[in-house]
Amino acid sequence: MKPRLIILSDLWGKEKSDWVSVYVELLKDKFEIQYYDCCKLGEIDKTDYTEDSLHSQFVNGGIEKAVENLLKAEKNEIDVLAFSIGGTIAWKAALKGLNVRSLFAVSSTRLRYEGETPNGSIKGYYGENDTNKPNNDWFEKHSIDFEIIKNQEHDFYTEIDCATFICNEILKKIHTIC
Repeated sequence: MKPRLIILSDLWGKEKSDWVSVYVELLKDKFEIQYYDCCKLGEIDKTDYTEDSLHSQFVNGGIEKAVENLLKAEKNEIDVLAFSIGGTIAWKAALKGLNVRSLFAVSSTRLRYEGETPNGSIKGYYGENDTNKPNNDWFEKHSIDFEIIKNQEHDFYTEIDCATFICNEILKKIHTIC
C-alpha cells in the first residue's frame, strides 16, 4: 500500500493552483494523494479574492479553523507537502496531534512565529529573496533541515523546475523512511 500524502494549498486555494498538477503527476506513483484547498479548510470567504483579504482572514481565525478541520479529516499517519499558509496549518495541526510522518513546508514564512516544534521529519524550502523566510537562528533552534533556493522569491514553488527539484527531494526522503 502506498503511503498517504496530503498536499495543502497556498493562500489562494484551488482557483490559482494549476501548478499543483506538476507535483501530483511527479508523486502519484509513490503516494496516495489528497489535495486540500486551505481556503476551504479555513472557511475563508473568497468574495474579496485579494491577497490582503485572504491573508487577514487566515490570521484572524482561519488558520485555527483549518487546523480543526484538518484534524477531523485526517486520522492516520500521513506525509504532508504544504505551500505557504498550508505549511503553517500543517505545523499547528501536528502540534495538536495530526499524525505527521514527514512535513515538507514550502515558502511557509509564518513558521517564523512558531516557538514549538512538532514531531516528525521536517524540511523547509524557501526562496533566497523571500524577505519573510525564517532566519538561521530559528532553523537552528528548531533543529529543522532547510534549503534556500537561490535567486528565488516567495512563489518559486509554482515553477516547473522547482517543483521537479522538490518532488525529487521528497522521493529521496521517503525512500529512506520506508
